[in-house]
Amino acid sequence: MKPILLQGHERSITQIKYNREGDLLFSVAKDTVTNVWYSVNGERLGTYNGHTGAVWCVDCDWDTKNVLTGSADNSCRLWDCETGKQLALLHTNSAVRTCGFDFSGNIIMFSTDKQMGYQCFLNFFDLRDPQQIEDNQPYLSVPCSDYKITSAVWGPLGEFVIAGHENGEINQFSAKSGDILKKVKEHTKQINDIQTSVDLTMFITASKDNSAKLFDSASMDHIKSFKTERPVNSAAISPIMDHVVMGGGQEAMEVTTTSTRIGKFEARFFHAAYEEEFGRVKGHFGPINCVAFHPDGKSYSSGGEDGYTRIHYFDPQYFDFELEA
Repeated sequence: MKPILLQGHERSITQIKYNREGDLLFSVAKDTVTNVWYSVNGERLGTYNGHTGAVWCVDCDWDTKNVLTGSADNSCRLWDCETGKQLALLHTNSAVRTCGFDFSGNIIMFSTDKQMGYQCFLNFFDLRDPQQIEDNQPYLSVPCSDYKITSAVWGPLGEFVIAGHENGEINQFSAKSGDILKKVKEHTKQINDIQTSVDLTMFITASKDNSAKLFDSASMDHIKSFKTERPVNSAAISPIMDHVVMGGGQEAMEVTTTSTRIGKFEARFFHAAYEEEFGRVKGHFGPINCVAFHPDGKSYSSGGEDGYTRIHYFDPQYFDFELEA
């Protein structure tokens, strides 16, 4: 399993995202650059330039026409995927922490941070209405006064957004009314990452409380838990196997106090049904900040605090692997 190393960022990676076909991989980092790569050979296709602060989040719509990025420069930007041209610039009062297209690619949501006297908002824009973009007026803006949103994804059919908060709460926000439809609190600490399964029926949360948990998207029922001894920064669900991959390590600021050997910067594989760990992949020289499975399930990528993105193609043995119960 030889990784492809993508060197396109000068600072730590904040998020990586495949498009729906999986031929492209988008990476964003704290160095203001958004890169897009060919996932098959790791060749860089191009960059989306314009942000002036750390870029926290990236998303791509289902037909790979548009790319959405959110940044600490208090803006959310929409790009033409093919040409790299900036199509829209949405100014906010604080840093944009998470962003995403709904399945139709027509509605975008993004959340802003609670900072500098501004509270956290979850904003919804309809891209079919140019007036909303022009006036920078979302059709729906939901205030989250208590705890800020740290990660959010669209649920199935674009009816609601699943948001994780810094106190470990997970809420379903209706995209029509902005009401909280369901609320669960299974984690004790901040939720670092939420990712959905390929069919959007389940989602996995990665938390600072050293665990990742699998939930049903519609009912918000807690299905499985995966425990480690380090904060989990990111977790992803395999599209073809009953596997989840998790990346973590200690807080970036504590990294210098441990040697790389005991730093535990491996990607860890768990069986989704048995909650058993069955494999680890070493590689990064710092905590893993984000992991993502390729939509065909034959490879996965991880982005680290070291500024590298690594694409790992699985060996044939991986697909024959059966966990002995």
